Amino acid sequence: MLSVDEARQRIVSSLAPVGVEVVSVAAAHGRSLAQPMVARRTQPPSDLSAMDGYALCLGGTTPSPPALTVIGEAAAGRPFGGRVGPGEAVRISTGAALPAGADTVVLQEDCARQGDRVVLTEAAQFGRHIRRQGGDFAEGDSGPPVPRRLAPRDLALAAAMNIPWLTVRRRPRIALLATGDELARPGEAIPPGGIIASSSIAVAALIERWGGVPIDLGIAPDRIEAIRERAQGAAGADLLVTFGGASVGDHDLVAKALAGDHGSLDFWKVAMRPGKPLMFGRHGAVPLLGVPGNPVSAHVCALLFLGPALARLLGLDPGPPATRRALAGCALAANDRRRDHLRSRLSTDATGALVATPQPVQDSGQVAPLAHADALLVREPGAPAAAAGSAVEIIDLEGC
Repeated sequence: MLSVDEARQRIVSSLAPVGVEVVSVAAAHGRSLAQPMVARRTQPPSDLSAMDGYALCLGGTTPSPPALTVIGEAAAGRPFGGRVGPGEAVRISTGAALPAGADTVVLQEDCARQGDRVVLTEAAQFGRHIRRQGGDFAEGDSGPPVPRRLAPRDLALAAAMNIPWLTVRRRPRIALLATGDELARPGEAIPPGGIIASSSIAVAALIERWGGVPIDLGIAPDRIEAIRERAQGAAGADLLVTFGGASVGDHDLVAKALAGDHGSLDFWKVAMRPGKPLMFGRHGAVPLLGVPGNPVSAHVCALLFLGPALARLLGLDPGPPATRRALAGCALAANDRRRDHLRSRLSTDATGALVATPQPVQDSGQVAPLAHADALLVREPGAPAAAAGSAVEIIDLEGC
């Protein structure tokens, strides 16, 4: 069996980033930036006032004049058209362009207005309270490094740079095919001994969250030809994900149907729990990721392998899910040769330290414990027994 890390590496190394498209900056949130943002203007475009007050020509002299003649007003978007000379001042608002000749702004609370005169109650300091031209960025400057998943703050920068369009990776198309005679969609008639197909619904939500487009191919019964017929809908997709039929039972037919004469199988089985019967290969020209049918196994496999695969298709870092440290909320038994992912609840102890407590039931077919979990507590293969309070690594499930 492959290790989790080796399996992930073999999956992502077989994939390549998808093509690009151009979208409006207003529609680019969460997209993968494919070409640098280059400023089309300088920000600020000129020296601006950082405060409400008075702009004056100090000329580097000290002390500042005690009183000045107010010759006009400047507001944001309404600059003063004249020039400020010695002994003169212009009433100025935050964000207004600094008038010609002015080199200093004094705060309005440090002044006393008397008709067309203003008296400084505090000494002015040369060059204070001015946002200098180009202090944020200059025309031709680049934005954050590429590739990058665009956050709201990135869109604010692009808009400020006067960039109306951004070049991003197109959304990868991920086809989803559930298999099994026992499956029914929510709300449909359930066959005798049947269950609801929940895995593909959760994974489709993860795909959308990660920037892909899920394509639901429905449910294929446990017949090779039926599985092949349904899988034809994956033509043109960037990845086909199947649910169920990946183990070694008489009704586990995905490998025979899709990776036999119609494709190839790279690997089958990973040293992990839950999710051991994971397969990867190709169905024709489409990469194939076969995950177990149990909903917890499917979810964990999606986090560990499908997430990195989507990142690779988007040109992003295809590394493993981020982990962080916590303390074990109970004693942990020694682990076997498979990497374990224990659904756990998070809390804090009296010192404020993060505590991860595995749930008492770890059955991969039970969805409720997964829904109530906050994290996966990771136990590496061969990990020795650990006492309560020992340091452990966790993968957060927030939003997953």
